[in-house]
Amino acid sequence: MAYPTPTAYLQASVETASPARLLVMLYDRLALDCRRAVAAQESGDHAAARIQLLHAQDIVAELQSSLRPDAWDGGQALNGLYSHLLVQLVRANVDHDVTRTLHCLDLVDGLADAWRQAALQTAATA
Repeated sequence: MAYPTPTAYLQASVETASPARLLVMLYDRLALDCRRAVAAQESGDHAAARIQLLHAQDIVAELQSSLRPDAWDGGQALNGLYSHLLVQLVRANVDHDVTRTLHCLDLVDGLADAWRQAALQTAATA
């Protein structure tokens, strides 16, 4: 009997997740990318940091492209924050600057917590 691979479990998790859960999953991965980049930068492994920072940039770009800034009061501010994050992630990569990466991680952790709480509230009222 063949058992499902971890990739199959991940795919099933993504395919069955609510939009709110998908958003939290993206933020969790973004935070993981930033943490991995910090560790790589601190150890001097700039090639590994580059991979993590580029993936983080891809996630932020996806979050920003799917955002409808005019759909709610905080939309414009969140769009500006995404723009700031993109610039800082690029500069952290180009300059090999762990301080910038830590700044991004701090922002991402705060955003992830906020979206996680919003998802929980949404699920509780559903």
